[in-house]
Amino acid sequence: MMMMTTAPLYPNPTGYTVAVLGATGVVGSLIIKLLEERHFPIKALKPLASKRSAGKAITFHGQAVLIEEACPEAFTGVDIVLASAGGSISAALVPEAVKRGAVCIDNTSHFRMDATVPLVVGGVNEEALVGHQGIIANPNCSTAQLMPVLKTLRDAAGLKRVIVSTYQSVSGAGKEGLDELRNEAENDFTNGKVAGQSDKFAPSQYERTKFARPISFNLIPQIDVFATEGVEAGYTKEELKLIHETKKILNLPNLQITATAVRVPVLVGHSESVTVDLDRPLSLETATQLLAETADVVIANTHEGYFTPRETAGTDPVYVSRLRKDTSNPETGLNFWVVSDNLRIGAALNAVRLAEALHRLKLVRVPSLGCV
Repeated sequence: MMMMTTAPLYPNPTGYTVAVLGATGVVGSLIIKLLEERHFPIKALKPLASKRSAGKAITFHGQAVLIEEACPEAFTGVDIVLASAGGSISAALVPEAVKRGAVCIDNTSHFRMDATVPLVVGGVNEEALVGHQGIIANPNCSTAQLMPVLKTLRDAAGLKRVIVSTYQSVSGAGKEGLDELRNEAENDFTNGKVAGQSDKFAPSQYERTKFARPISFNLIPQIDVFATEGVEAGYTKEELKLIHETKKILNLPNLQITATAVRVPVLVGHSESVTVDLDRPLSLETATQLLAETADVVIANTHEGYFTPRETAGTDPVYVSRLRKDTSNPETGLNFWVVSDNLRIGAALNAVRLAEALHRLKLVRVPSLGCV
């Protein structure tokens, strides 16, 4: 009997040459893992990182792939770049990649509010990809997980006002954030107990490098720096990202939206308490059904069945629970709780979904260069 053979998943001779900028970071490593798990068509993978990581190897589809130093010349012959190495690095290298014909999906904040750059969440506003000029921006993690929910509610009943309080895990600050929580908590247990007071720790002596205040057994109502001018004075950069990015993604420039962002001692998974005022009444039953039908969204069937970051970390969906009427505006107001793995929908997973959308829509090209 003749044996049937198929082309290997990697290298795929009809696939793309894909570079991952920031390949050794938390998000970059997950991007590479998801590219493998989701069988994205790749002819060659180019992991790019700092000079100190160059020459080391990662494993992709069971094969060793050497890490290269991130520099302009490394993008020669690359079709798609998935960038997650920090805003200053993207500012310097993403335009260089585009000059060499690569389409770049950037996970930093550098290009998000550029009017010429589409800001896209997979499954929410993929139509914005059609006019890209070589750069596509991936939104902030706290923004991305909220967009499928807000889009469904907007489409059903319109959006008038949104109030968001976020409870963001330390992984949003990268490996350094994860390390700081683990190390500080260990230090508190070892050195911080106050004799005779089981409910109290002494002032932390841990030397922090990532957060402005102790994160162990604490909450920090500051993520990034504070704005100092105009009506936005007193808001943190993280809060303003959520405000402005939501307006751009949903194409609602006049949306009334405000936010408070809080860092919490959770390893992975962002949570959000959300209040929305709709343009028109929407019953809880209808809202629940519509969200249940929304791609990549899971909604709780009971009030007691709420979701937490600990049980949902490592999974792809956006989880919605605690859906209820707003007692201050029961006619058109809703309250709900949103939880998601910030490293996935808020970063790596959305980047890979955008690459999949570019492939599906035949948009892996830089229009000005005619590259396909």
